[in-house]
Amino acid sequence: MLVLLPPSEGKASSGRGAPLKPESLSLPGLAEARAAVLDELVELCAADEEKAREVLGLSEGLRGEVAKNVELRTAGARPAGEIYTGVLYDALGLATLDAAAKRRAGRSLLVFSGLWGAVRVTDRIPSYRCSMGVRLPGLGALGGHWRNAMAAVLPEAAGDGLVLDLRSSAYASAWKPKGEVAARTATVRVLHAPTRKVVSHFNKASKGRIARSLLEAGAVPGSPEELVEALRDLGYVVEETGKPGALDVLVDEIH
Repeated sequence: MLVLLPPSEGKASSGRGAPLKPESLSLPGLAEARAAVLDELVELCAADEEKAREVLGLSEGLRGEVAKNVELRTAGARPAGEIYTGVLYDALGLATLDAAAKRRAGRSLLVFSGLWGAVRVTDRIPSYRCSMGVRLPGLGALGGHWRNAMAAVLPEAAGDGLVLDLRSSAYASAWKPKGEVAARTATVRVLHAPTRKVVSHFNKASKGRIARSLLEAGAVPGSPEELVEALRDLGYVVEETGKPGALDVLVDEIH
């Protein structure tokens, strides 16, 4: 099973670890595309803080994120699972998984990124700011920049099991499963049961909890149909929408 996650806008500090080693990142087929984004992002942020802030869509209060990007090659790196924070990652709680579930997380979770394309939670990266919605002056829209590289690399990474796509729409634009991979891909929409509406907090937290539940249980569904069974066994209320692989999970409240 491969679980596709969005990153978080907010990120933990890089810390004092050894700096980024691009060659050590998973999915080496993305190396050239990663280098292109890294080079332009660092150059942009070093040359013109105001332009960089505009391109990255940062408010005045986030001006410091530009300086953070300038230091990407020398800043300390930490496992991506420690860098990404926020509602989904708090609910996922990687640090509190038992040893077996942590190993499964290292194999199964893939976090999409405007800067790195996609990384595993064990890949060591520095803290950065660059969403998939950014349009760099040279490379253009990052969703489009990543599309060809992802199409070449992700089908192999998906293996022959289920692909559980928990990404937000901006990150889904970088890779859309096709062919037989699409046939074993499931997407999840989380609805607040009383209103049957998508609520951002319920959506993010529940997706983190779903991923955690599957990792803790050691579940390995091979198809969307088997995922429905696995989630129901874990206590989730799941409805099939009628669209291939599209599932609704109904949630009353998040504690």
